[in-house]
Amino acid sequence: MTASTLAPVSTASREQRQGQALMLAGGLLLGTLGVFLEEAGQDPLTAVWFRCAFGGLALLAWGLISARLGELWLARRGLLAAVAAGLLMLLNWGLFFAAIERTSIAVATVVFHVQPLLVMAFGVLFLREPFSRRQGVAALLALLGLALAAGLTNQLQALDRAYVWGLLMCLGGSLSYAAVTLIAKSVRGVSSFALAWWQCAVGSLALLAWPLSQGWPAWGAAWGWLAGLGLIHTGLAYVLLYAGINRLPAGRIAVLQFVYPAAAVLVDWAVYGRSLSPLQLLGVAMMAAAIASLKR
Repeated sequence: MTASTLAPVSTASREQRQGQALMLAGGLLLGTLGVFLEEAGQDPLTAVWFRCAFGGLALLAWGLISARLGELWLARRGLLAAVAAGLLMLLNWGLFFAAIERTSIAVATVVFHVQPLLVMAFGVLFLREPFSRRQGVAALLALLGLALAAGLTNQLQALDRAYVWGLLMCLGGSLSYAAVTLIAKSVRGVSSFALAWWQCAVGSLALLAWPLSQGWPAWGAAWGWLAGLGLIHTGLAYVLLYAGINRLPAGRIAVLQFVYPAAAVLVDWAVYGRSLSPLQLLGVAMMAAAIASLKR
């Protein structure tokens, strides 16, 4: 085997290693999102506005540095899709932040990651995509894992309404994110960078009246935690994830996407002492296996 035939293989291997490192870093950063939210101590809508505003600024700065600002100019159809995706993402973040308040960082993040299953269901219902027996088995396994991971049976027995409402909010957020994914799949000519920036721009404008009417947080640590939601968990984390995705095959991406919920579970335990039971961890593993199988 000559050096010329080895070179492309070596380059591809290096690209994949870089992609894995980027996605790992992005997932680990997202795993700390719940801590920033809880330490900020603000209501969900205020936190969402700060995430949109600071996230949009961070993405704008990255677009300027990488000479990609031209991608933000969209044709009419692309602009309508981006605005619709922005409104859905606004709903997603608001419900997710409210769910964390009522459950925990770990449980809300794990339940949210049923989203690929919803994308599959939407694809079958609305895009007429084929549905195989293996997909059906994987879907049932993922749903069973979801019930175990959420600790749903014990909570219903305890009649903890706040917890159940938190789970429903998280499922609603996951449903809206699945709709965003379908929009991204159906619209051509809109990059992931443009879609993310427009989501932040729409959210910033749509929610601006909330902090203006309800009052801004007191100046101090809260502003730092809230700014981190945008600068770190939207700007930096999204740039890392998108850069990693561009370097990896789909099967590897599916596995690495579970770095985020795994990190959230560990962070929730390390910072707040809230751990999942062995049965809940089994549910997380079942969800991961089922959804990774679907994405392959």
